[in-house]
Parts: sequence; structure tokens; C-alpha cells
Amino acid sequence: MLRVGLTGGIGSGKSTVSALLAAHGAFVIDYDELARAAVEPGTPALAAIARRFAGVIGPDGSLDRPALGAVVFGDPAARADLEAITHPAIFELVTAREAAAGPDAIVVHDNPLLVEMGAAAHCDVVIVVDVPVEVQLERLTRDRGMTESDAQARIASQASREVRTDAADLVIDNTGPLDELATIVGGVWSELVSRAAAGGGRTLRSSE
Repeated sequence: MLRVGLTGGIGSGKSTVSALLAAHGAFVIDYDELARAAVEPGTPALAAIARRFAGVIGPDGSLDRPALGAVVFGDPAARADLEAITHPAIFELVTAREAAAGPDAIVVHDNPLLVEMGAAAHCDVVIVVDVPVEVQLERLTRDRGMTESDAQARIASQASREVRTDAADLVIDNTGPLDELATIVGGVWSELVSRAAAGGGRTLRSSE
């Protein structure tokens, strides 16, 4: 099994790269999906969140994400408490998903917080999808309808470009058109297949 960490800032196009890798045959573990599953009604994580944060459970017993976001977004201590609850629960689900992949799979850990969670250290190869901040802002305001101030706040809440790229074995520059990205990802997939066959990682060249 080759464990590939895939990350990138909001608006970088990480999800597009993940989909392209899946089309090539990667077994993708979507951490956004697992983050939702980890706090479904009836889970220990949701019960712990309800004990720690007041007013974040909806009438139907599910997590009120906007209410929780309003509490933790500007409060580092509250956010750390939330992560102490959710991250272990997510990693339990990751372990189960990975076990289902099989020993010869190329497993892509599609995780926007790969660096922040300290998960990069558990990957054989770390890929960062990167664009300049001004491109992130343009995409978030144009494609997601965010105000510029909201987009800036979302970008600032994540690890910086420098921190992410410092953790990378391979950086994909996604400032070009989709067909160019598809070509780049095809080359990356070939390298991953070669690396998996050789039984190693962490020596891939950059695709910047």
C-alpha cells in the first residue's frame, strides 16, 4: 500500500485533483466526508461536542454546524477543544477505510487539514495543490459567492502556503486550465504507480 497525502488551501482545486486521481484508480479517503460521519447523531464525538459547547445541537439531534462554527472560528482554544474531540474520531474511521483498500492500493488521503492535523507524517508521499492567494480569492468570490473579507478569513484560518509546501514531496501548480491539470495529474499518477511498485515514497520531484 502506498499512502498519499493530498492537501491544498481552500479554492486551490484539491478536490478536482482528488477526482482525477480516483479516475486513474486511486482509492480515495475523503476526510470531509469522514468529518461529517464522525459527528452523526448517536456518535461519541457528537455527545462530547454537546457537553463542551452549548447551543450547537439542532432540534433533530444533529450538529448545527453554523452555530458551532460561530463559536470556534475566532477562538483558538475552543477550536483546539473541538479538534481534540473530532480528530481521533476521524482517524478511527480512516483506519477502517484504509483496511478496506487492500494491500496493493494507492490510497489517497484527501485532507484539507493534512498538515494541521499532523497527518502528513503518516504518508509515504505528500502532494500539495497550490495557487497564489489572489487566485484563491478570485475563485472563492466568483465560484462560491463569498465576500472578499469572508474569503480572506477562510484562507487565513488554514495553514499558510509556505507551511503546506514545506511539507510537500510534490507540488501541483493549479493556476492553469483543467486540461493542463489533467495532464499534470496523469504524470503524477504514473509516478505514484512506479513508486508503489518500488515499495517506497518521499522522493518524488515537484510538478511546479
